[in-house]
Amino acid sequence: MGTPEFTAGLNIAMKIPKAQYDATVAFYRDTLGFEVEEHDAPEAPTVARTHSVRFGPTTLWLDRVDNYSHPDLWLQLHTDDLDAATRKLAEAGVHPCDEVEPLVNTGSRTHWVKNPAGVVHLLAEAR
Repeated sequence: MGTPEFTAGLNIAMKIPKAQYDATVAFYRDTLGFEVEEHDAPEAPTVARTHSVRFGPTTLWLDRVDNYSHPDLWLQLHTDDLDAATRKLAEAGVHPCDEVEPLVNTGSRTHWVKNPAGVVHLLAEAR
């Protein structure tokens, strides 16, 4: 059993309540002038709409989540060994919380985890 390596992913997701969504998209597109593109969101059934924003070397995903009352920020981590990474995190008291947003047909092995402050991270096995 090896020691897993963790690296930062290139995606950040901002989960936004329906009432604030259009204004938030307009802020990044119209006010800041960033490149914003709308996408289908078939992998995440809790996401009603999604837009990507070129945010330097990362992609900021603006996800409309209709049952949210306040925005939330989610980050992405990569690991070279998801099983070893899951065990290492469990030893530190961090367990998968895949129920936060079930994913389907992603084509990769993933788990959702939360840091001690409650910030959600998508832990994805890098190929």
